[in-house]
Amino acid sequence: MSRIFGVAFSAVYPLYLAKVEHKGRSKEELDAVIRWVTGFDDEQLARHASGTTTFREFFDEATLTPRADLVTGRICGIRVEEIQDPLMYRIRVLDKVVDELAKGRPLAKVLREGAGSPASAG
Repeated sequence: MSRIFGVAFSAVYPLYLAKVEHKGRSKEELDAVIRWVTGFDDEQLARHASGTTTFREFFDEATLTPRADLVTGRICGIRVEEIQDPLMYRIRVLDKVVDELAKGRPLAKVLREGAGSPASAG
């Protein structure tokens, strides 16, 4: 089991926020990205961001976006789409979209708006 599974989401949320704000993005954009990945509403996200919920519990309560398969590429040197562990996959999808936001990618592209699913292409 990875150590990150037992880490409180509230310990990582401020790091995500600092990362995106350092690059000129807003808390609202970060929250939009997290809501997109998890299906949480504002109240649920606020509860997790200020509580003791571990990443395992956080994603146990989440409904992963059906468009998660559109999140591809490398995060921490590993291709997101090749991660076998379901929980680690969800964590890395979140990490990847937060990273894209911090790198200046337009919010609509981070949220995969207008993109078709690779499974439906063809």
